[in-house]
Amino acid sequence: MNQHYREGRKIDPTQGATLGDGSPNDNNRIEIGPTQLAFGEWKAAGLTLPNLANMREYRWKRLTQHIIDRGYGGLLMFDPLNIRYATDSTNMQLWNTHNPFRAVLLCADGYMVIWDYKNSPFLSTFNPLVREQRSGADLFYFDRGDKIDVQADVLSNEIRILLAEHGSGDTRLAVDKIMLHGLRALEAQGLTIMDGEEVTEKSRSIKGPDEILAMRCASHACETACAEMEVFARSAVPNGNVSEDEIWAVLHSENIKRGGEWIETRLLASGQRTNPWFQECGPRIVQNNEIVAFDTDLIGSYGICVDISRTWWIGDQKPKPEMIETMQHSHDFIMHNMSLLKPGIMITDLIDQCMQHPKKYRDQQYGCMMHGVGLCDEWPLIAHKSHYVPGSFEYPLEPGMVLCVEAACGEVGGEYSIKLEDQVLITEDGYENLTKYPFDDALMGR
Repeated sequence: MNQHYREGRKIDPTQGATLGDGSPNDNNRIEIGPTQLAFGEWKAAGLTLPNLANMREYRWKRLTQHIIDRGYGGLLMFDPLNIRYATDSTNMQLWNTHNPFRAVLLCADGYMVIWDYKNSPFLSTFNPLVREQRSGADLFYFDRGDKIDVQADVLSNEIRILLAEHGSGDTRLAVDKIMLHGLRALEAQGLTIMDGEEVTEKSRSIKGPDEILAMRCASHACETACAEMEVFARSAVPNGNVSEDEIWAVLHSENIKRGGEWIETRLLASGQRTNPWFQECGPRIVQNNEIVAFDTDLIGSYGICVDISRTWWIGDQKPKPEMIETMQHSHDFIMHNMSLLKPGIMITDLIDQCMQHPKKYRDQQYGCMMHGVGLCDEWPLIAHKSHYVPGSFEYPLEPGMVLCVEAACGEVGGEYSIKLEDQVLITEDGYENLTKYPFDDALMGR
């Protein structure tokens, strides 16, 4: 009699109290997640959903073990994506990147506390691994004015007490990113500050079974969104009245429709604007018989990054032979380098064995040959041999790592650049290319 109608509504009326990933089937829930559209597409594709409770526990245990292995009392995180990794909770992610108001302390005994926006502590209560919700980590000038130091002292004292209770008696605290007053206040409490980014990047680099399932789902959703963008571009461009921004907006829209979250860059360009690469999409009207190249940099379903690139030829004529040659080389480049991936290979040896670009492409080659990916672009980075700094990445590849293998090829002063990128999982005995999106037939010379 006292139950409101809204309290009984479900995201998917065909299912019970929980969805296939273990999250609540509650139409009014606070926890964000995929939409019915995404779930339906994944079911049709035969994909297995992740178990989110298991994924969260895997991440929590992995972070805790990294703290213990280094002998630290705890790990203090301000980076929104590290907080997402530790708690799987979100709160105004992009705003938080430049107004850092959230923090998470994970202690050596696994006790985890979040400081959130003062009006929204409830945003992480769905996760029982978060033992306390507090507020007061907002140490930026816009919010605290000339008295940041006062709140920094309050926060640092709370952290000192928590470490004394849960940090195994160690006063070494790893911190990923912190505002100046916060750092000074922590040191004034007698804490020794260590490099927290090293901890979080190494933790995040090995994906657990449910993270891989989540990435498969996110990849499918991203590629479906790319397909919608391609259909739109191929139908609209010949009419001579569609801009780069309008094409890019399709990817944003289709990502959000499936429960994706945001796109980190604006890397879509057409025609001459593809050279040099890294020009951001804008109002340029895309012309018929031109290329459109893009890099998704997409934060999709479950907060997973899907970072793939393709270049399309759009028009009723054939691309120039030199454009086909560049495309074929770019394809050969990423496929050869991908073929070298296996567990145990040292990154330095991988760099030595990777294909190098012909001289005509080297001045504008991409900034790396590969990089890790998870919740965003992550450690490690596989540099071009000419740019590698000895000692920076002296590590082997391990099963569970995911690397983006990429190429950007265009001559200085040229009319175009080709951009390609696939997302690849390191397995127990080799690799698996998670990217299924086809390469443009016309540019491949087929």
